[in-house]
Amino acid sequence: MQQNNSITEFILLGLTQDLRKKKMVFVIFLIFYVGTMIGNLLIIVTIKSSRKLGSPMYYFLFYLSLADSCFSTTTAPRLIVDSLSAKRTISYNECMTQVFALHLFGCMEIFVLILMAIDRYVAICKPLHYPTIMRRQVCTILIILAWIGSFIHSIAQIILALRMPFCGPNLIDHYCCDLQPLLELACMDKYVINLLMVSNSGAICSTSFVILMISYIVILHSLRNHSAEGRKRALSTCTSHITVVILFFGPCIFIYTRPPTTFPMDKMVTIFYTIGTPFLNPLIYTLRNAEVKNAMRKLWRIKITSESK
Repeated sequence: MQQNNSITEFILLGLTQDLRKKKMVFVIFLIFYVGTMIGNLLIIVTIKSSRKLGSPMYYFLFYLSLADSCFSTTTAPRLIVDSLSAKRTISYNECMTQVFALHLFGCMEIFVLILMAIDRYVAICKPLHYPTIMRRQVCTILIILAWIGSFIHSIAQIILALRMPFCGPNLIDHYCCDLQPLLELACMDKYVINLLMVSNSGAICSTSFVILMISYIVILHSLRNHSAEGRKRALSTCTSHITVVILFFGPCIFIYTRPPTTFPMDKMVTIFYTIGTPFLNPLIYTLRNAEVKNAMRKLWRIKITSESK
């Protein structure tokens, strides 16, 4: 990996240099990360354990929670550890690995959100054909294609990162390795690399967001022909999905669709979609979904009953 470089490691400056604030960062993001893992793993176990949650929507929700868990794990543990560590170095190879993992699981989350929108569109707009179109074999193929697409995207990003020569300094004004902060340190003309980054990550974020919003507008428009009870249930599901889409894509578009410049708010914006959104997704999908909540209660009752025996 270390071609055209005189740098073998980077120093992550993190969120703050203040010792008191570092302790606050440790506590806050430890709570966020533990909450993220518990919430998403609870959804994963619940969906796998409950026969009532066998529909395509929950099949895709399973993979969204899996992607959220992995996506958060690519950045949060290092941020937590580095907040109390005097030495916050990351090797060149580790940095490149983090770039790859960040884009792999982030892109997977985007594709799963698109699949969930497709599922809702077919369920609401073509209910009679839903069992045929969204059968399990089709859903499995779609998930496999999502993983393949995410892998291809990550390969493209890591190729861009590996093409950047670094000759000093090695201070990354961020809490994780990504193309934008690395581009600031590159000893080269940044225009072409930034253009390629925008045409890849930026295009995926922007295009996916537009597709998702159009699909939900079509879905909401079609609800006029449904009963009051059907509209209420569909609105509840779609509202959850739209909330997640806006929370995730807003920061992504801000980061990946602009010229090679950095802003003071970049780190906080990145935190929002790498740590904040994976933490909020389980809350959004469980608090607004009676089926998931009932399945969780049943799972805990069975566990408590088995332990009491």
